[in-house]
Amino acid sequence: MRFVRLEALALVFACLVSGSAAAEPTGEQWARVLNLSGRQRMLTQKMSKEALFITHGVEADRLRGDLAGTTTLFEETLAALRDGDESLGLPATENPRIVKQLDEVQSMYLELKPLFDAVAAGAVLSAEQTRDLASKNPPLLKEMNKAVKMYERSAKKTLTGDAKSAVVINLAGKQRMLTQKMTKECLLVQLDVSASDNLLNLRETTSLFDRTLAGLIGGDEDLELPATTDPETRAQLDRVSALWSEIAPTFQAVLSGDRSLSKEELANLATANVELLKEMNKGVRLFEQAAN
Repeated sequence: MRFVRLEALALVFACLVSGSAAAEPTGEQWARVLNLSGRQRMLTQKMSKEALFITHGVEADRLRGDLAGTTTLFEETLAALRDGDESLGLPATENPRIVKQLDEVQSMYLELKPLFDAVAAGAVLSAEQTRDLASKNPPLLKEMNKAVKMYERSAKKTLTGDAKSAVVINLAGKQRMLTQKMTKECLLVQLDVSASDNLLNLRETTSLFDRTLAGLIGGDEDLELPATTDPETRAQLDRVSALWSEIAPTFQAVLSGDRSLSKEELANLATANVELLKEMNKGVRLFEQAAN
C-alpha cells in the first residue's frame, strides 16, 4: 500500500515538472513568429513614413487614420510576441535573451510614440521633431531586427527538415520593411533632413530590395536563398517584380540628382509603395504556409 502511494506521488511530481517546462514551439508556430516579428520591422518604417507624408501634406486625412492603426498594430504584436496570443497563433517567448531584446525594442519605441500620437491626432512634425524621428527610427529598426535574427536562429533548431525556410521567411519579410524604408528615406531627402546620408541609405535600400527579390525568385547562394519553384509563390513574386519596376524609377530619379518630387509624384508614391507592400506581404504568407 505504501509503495502504491509513493508511486502515485512520483507520478504527480513528474506531471508537475513536465507541466512547468515550456513546450518548444511547433514548426507552424515558428513560421508565424518569424512572419509577425519580421512584420514589426516593417511597421517601424511604415509609421515613420506615414508621419513624414502627413508632414509633407500628402493625403494627410487618410494617413492620420493609417498611422493610428499602424502604431496600435505594432504595440499589440510586440506584446503578443513577448507574452503569447492564441488568436494570432503566437506562443509566449520563453528565451530570456529574446524577452530582454523585445523589452529593449519596447523602451526605444516609447521614445517615438509621443511623436506618432501627436501626428495621428492632427499635428505635423516640426523641423526639430523630424530630425528627432530621423535619428531615433533607425536604431529602433536595428533592435527589432536583432530580435528577428534571434528568433530565426531558434527556429532553425526546430525546422530541421528545411532549415532554409527560416531564412526565406526572414528575408521575404524583410522585403516588406524595405518597401517602407526606401519611401521614408526618399521623404527625408525631400525635407532636406540629413540629405546626403539618406541618399546613401536610399541607394543601399533599393539595391538590397532588388537583389533579395531576384534571390527569392532565382536563388542566391550568398543569401542562403533557394530558387522558388512553387508556381503560386513564383507568380506572386512576379507580381511584386512588376510593381517594383513601376516604382523604382521614382527612387532612381531622386538618386540621380533630381531630388525634388512634385505633390503629384509624392501622392503617386504614397499609393504605389502601399501596393508594393501588400503584394510582398502576400508572398510572405505563401512562404509561411510552405514552411507549415
